[in-house]
Amino acid sequence: MRKLSPYVASALVILLVLLPLILHFGQKHHNEIVIPPPPGDQPYAPGAHFGNAAARIIEHELSGTTGWRPNDLVIWGPRVAADNNANRQLGILYALRETLRLFKDELTKVSTDVYDKNLVEADNLLRNDPYKWAFPSAESRYREAVKRLDQYVAGLRGDNPSSRPIITRNSELIPLLTAWNVLLGTGHADMYRTDTDWLQIDDDFYRVTGYCHVIANMLPAVEHEYRTELDSRPGLRALFREIHPPLARCAVIKPIYVFNGRDSGMLANSRRNLDAYVNEARQKIYSIRDELEK
Repeated sequence: MRKLSPYVASALVILLVLLPLILHFGQKHHNEIVIPPPPGDQPYAPGAHFGNAAARIIEHELSGTTGWRPNDLVIWGPRVAADNNANRQLGILYALRETLRLFKDELTKVSTDVYDKNLVEADNLLRNDPYKWAFPSAESRYREAVKRLDQYVAGLRGDNPSSRPIITRNSELIPLLTAWNVLLGTGHADMYRTDTDWLQIDDDFYRVTGYCHVIANMLPAVEHEYRTELDSRPGLRALFREIHPPLARCAVIKPIYVFNGRDSGMLANSRRNLDAYVNEARQKIYSIRDELEK
């Protein structure tokens, strides 16, 4: 039997051992995000922290080392080899679309009020096909959405804002929490499916971490916008504090390999481990929503 040359053997070692480790630690670093407050020291109407957080989340995905991955034509795409971050970005995009829809339709609009034009444009731009690489590319549309969100935030400055501020009433916040709960419920169902193809297991896993990433990083903005209500209800404030740990862990969890072991087997079941955090966050959102409805 012919032996492999040292060069071929070295290439196989890099491919099978070193490359997964490089990708693993690279993504662990990328998963961490720090969202700064809105720029400037001028007073803002409510909505600035929410709009700024949404802009920074999508901007972070566009400005990473490998950029927007789902439309890549090489090994970084969501259907080939190094696809973990691509599927995570698809989860982030879907969750951010839902969040902006509620921001536009519920949090800044009541009855016959007109829509905020920048939020309408940002929402439309984020609904462009994430797989398109040209004419136009997904990246170009999403970068334009970031600009529109920044314009929305800038329009909240001063005594006469041109952007529509957030309506800081409980009744407008409840639909957003409901949508987030539905999103996590979808993730919970995906984590518990027993008929998932083994090639799709890690795709589902990382898409759900993307959901958590958006909710975890939008929650501080929600708390800031509704701080007057939370400060007047210590029990509600406590519930918000309790929801941060499971969402934060769900957002950054990154095993080297996603295993689908049995409950009595030697290998971990990564989906069940992730679902523990998803389910805890769902229960906390239920509690917050029930408290707001009182």
